[in-house]
Amino acid sequence: MNDKVYIHELIDIIGHNRARYMHHMTANWVPVGMRERNMLCFGVWGTVGSTGRWPEVVNMWELDGWDGLVDNFSHELGNASLQDPALAEWWAVAADLRRGGVDRIVVPEPWTRPIGGLIADGVRGDLYSHELVALPAGAAPEFLAAFRAQAVPAHEAFDLDLVGAFRVVMVNDSEAIVIWAIPDWATWARVEQAWLGRGDDADLLSGWRKTTLALSADWQRSLLVDAPLAPLRIGRQPEVGDRLPLDQL
Repeated sequence: MNDKVYIHELIDIIGHNRARYMHHMTANWVPVGMRERNMLCFGVWGTVGSTGRWPEVVNMWELDGWDGLVDNFSHELGNASLQDPALAEWWAVAADLRRGGVDRIVVPEPWTRPIGGLIADGVRGDLYSHELVALPAGAAPEFLAAFRAQAVPAHEAFDLDLVGAFRVVMVNDSEAIVIWAIPDWATWARVEQAWLGRGDDADLLSGWRKTTLALSADWQRSLLVDAPLAPLRIGRQPEVGDRLPLDQL
């Protein structure tokens, strides 16, 4: 039973600073977030520019339910500056690496795994598929129920592993987010060809494709790659002392 609440972030990066920003998030923020806010890193990924916006980073943070989210906001915003004073130096560095972004609050489907379960199960991909799903108002619950029944087994036939399926809150049940771990690039190419109705695997996705059309579901799918210190890559939460050599930033 996954009763967590998540913050999902799409971050616009300034220039060539994506590697520095991902390192700043994982090495410098994650240990603070865990210690001060009980906030876990669900993932930090770089968007593959040929498949979406660039340069961009996707962050997700796991909080202990709605109470955890309330505590996080109270901690962050209970100050005249609307920023945690203890993080003034961290924010100053981050400001030189990013220009802004778009955040969403999302809740997981109860049958999906929190980050601790994903790590324990060894979930990891060479790359990840990130789908921001647009739906008619009110259709997200029906879409996600059908997703569990049809999309999960269909994609597992390609050896994809579900990272998470989420309802976006603060909209009228008109958005969902789905993230898959993909074992390698060749598998991704097989999946995309199947979506086009081509190749030997086309039948594996045909039923789910028909269901999405019946539900008027559309999405923007982009590919992501783990940050070097992301939890699914290293098999744990980043800790104080985790650093990358400067020549990798």
